[in-house]
Parts: sequence; structure tokens; C-alpha cells
Amino acid sequence: MYEGTCKTDKPEPTADETRREPLAVHGIAAEAGGGARHAAAPATHGWRAMAWPLFLLVSTGAAWGVTFSLARIATTAGAHPIGLTLWQGLFGGLLLLALALARRRPPPLTRGHLGFYLICGLLGTAIPSVLYFYAAARVPAGVLSITIAMVPMLTFAAALLFRIDRLSWGRVFGILCGLVAVLFIVLPESSLPDRAMVPWVLLAVLATVCYAGEGIYVALRRPADSDPAATVGAMLLMASVVLVPVILATDTFVPLGFPWGALEWAVIGIVAVNALSYAVFYHLIQIAGPVFATQMAYVVTIAGVAWGIVILGEQHSVWVWGALVLVLAGLALVTPRAEDGENGEET
Repeated sequence: MYEGTCKTDKPEPTADETRREPLAVHGIAAEAGGGARHAAAPATHGWRAMAWPLFLLVSTGAAWGVTFSLARIATTAGAHPIGLTLWQGLFGGLLLLALALARRRPPPLTRGHLGFYLICGLLGTAIPSVLYFYAAARVPAGVLSITIAMVPMLTFAAALLFRIDRLSWGRVFGILCGLVAVLFIVLPESSLPDRAMVPWVLLAVLATVCYAGEGIYVALRRPADSDPAATVGAMLLMASVVLVPVILATDTFVPLGFPWGALEWAVIGIVAVNALSYAVFYHLIQIAGPVFATQMAYVVTIAGVAWGIVILGEQHSVWVWGALVLVLAGLALVTPRAEDGENGEET
């Protein structure tokens, strides 16, 4: 945690509480876990009470999944990855900060907090989003959505290395499923439409490493007095601030001209869906708990493949479909169960 910079009346979480905290879904659940550690799981309230959280889970995951196709449309239409990342961070950050201010929970702006926002902004938005948008122009949207499912698996692997999670052979097998899924995509000659896509797939995998690194950093260094919406809003805006001089130096700003064409609509769609999905995701954590919310990773991955087929007419090889099955199995094994958070037992 932040020694000497973050004071709160609440007691610090124990080591066991930190280990049991979900580290999944782009590192987001780790950031939100501190504010929702004691949120009730929806299973305790019956199916009628689950209807609304389940609707939010499915609809938001399906909407989030379309951003892979929109990213491909925007980048192939000429949007530069750096400029596109600026818009994503700016609008998402402003929305989340507006929500935090409406709840009278502004982000602290001490030197320690600003450093935290900077590192999270780099690892969670500036670097991985730019890498993903570069890959989006050259890799099918469905394949990109499969690679993003690697984030929980890589995060758990890193959590083991840093001793902030317990060894679970079931989850280790989940990590292996994810690694084999990547091999299914990059090794067989017939897996991708063009072998020239392989380096870009690996670039997308590198982006997931950044997301996993963010999740670990948040778990280790998150300020004790952080509000989820305020923290991520500040993180996104910090990423935008970092990108501004890069954009000025490289002339990679993405202007939104009129009348709007495919590029403008795709950019607006990406920033709007991402911003609203962040907001709904945090609401879901508050009403249903972080373990339930992390199940959105399944929906995002499946929806990403489906939207690529519907919008872009993508067709996938049997190797890619096999990779999809493997990452979903890996997610099922790596994603923490509600009872894990209660008793911390190894499996």
C-alpha cells in the first residue's frame, strides 16, 4: 500500500484478504476490489434479485465486445492508435470522475496518489490500448477478443510470483489452457488468414501482459482510501495527459470531422461504449460483488468473436475456434469462486 501517503480510518486489509481479492478483467476488478470486498454475491438473494445484475452482466459484456470490431473499423479507416487511445482515456476518465464527484468522492491528489494514477494509466491504458489498436488494423476482431481473455490468467500467474495469491492447481491448469490457446493461433499454418498477422497477435498478447501488470500493481499499491470510480477516472485522464505531448510530437491526433463517416462513428462508438461499460461494471461490483462481475470476461470474449462475424463477416479456422474453447475453459478455472473469497481454501 502507500506508505505515509494514504491515511484512512478503515483498517488495512490483511495479507489473506489481499490474496483472495479477484484480479481479473483488464485489471479492473483488482482496482474495484477494495471498495467491494464485502459486497454480497447475488446467489444469496435468489433468482428474482439476480435478474437485474444478470441483465447488466450480459448486456454490458455484449456491448463491450463490439469495441474490437469498432477498433478494426476505426484503424483501417485511418485512425492512428495513439490518437484513438487519447479519445478513449479522455471520455472514459471524464465520465467516471463525473460519477465520483456526483457521489462526493473526488480522487485524492497527493504526490503518492498522482504517482499511482500515472503508473496505472501507463500500464492499464496508454501502453496496452495503443498496442491493441495497432494490432486491430491487422488482426481479426475475433482473434483480438480471444487474446484479451488471457488477462485473468496472466494476472494469476504474476500473483503467484509476487506471493499475493495462493497456489491452486486448477488455476495453474487454466493458465496452461490460455497458453495453449495462443499457440493454437500463432503456430499452425492454417490458423490465421495470413501468417503476417502472427507478430501482431503477439503484440496483442504483450498488451495483456501490461493489463496483468496493472492488476498486480493495484493489488500491491492501491491507496487504502481509494474510490473505484474516482481512481480509474483519474487513471484514464492521467493516461490522456501522458499521450498529449506524444501526439503533438508525432502528429497523430484523430480529428472528428463532419459529416461523420465510418471512422468518426467507430471512434465515437469505442469511447462511448468503453466509458459506459466502465461505469456499469463498477455499478455491478457494488450491487453484486466483484466475483460475479468478473464473469463479464466470458461475455466480452464470446461477444467479440460474434460481433466480428456479424459486422465484419469474419471467418475463423478450426484452430481459432479451438483457441476460443481453451480460453473460456481457462477463464472458468482461473476466475475465483465466491466461496474462495470466504474461506480461501486451495483447490
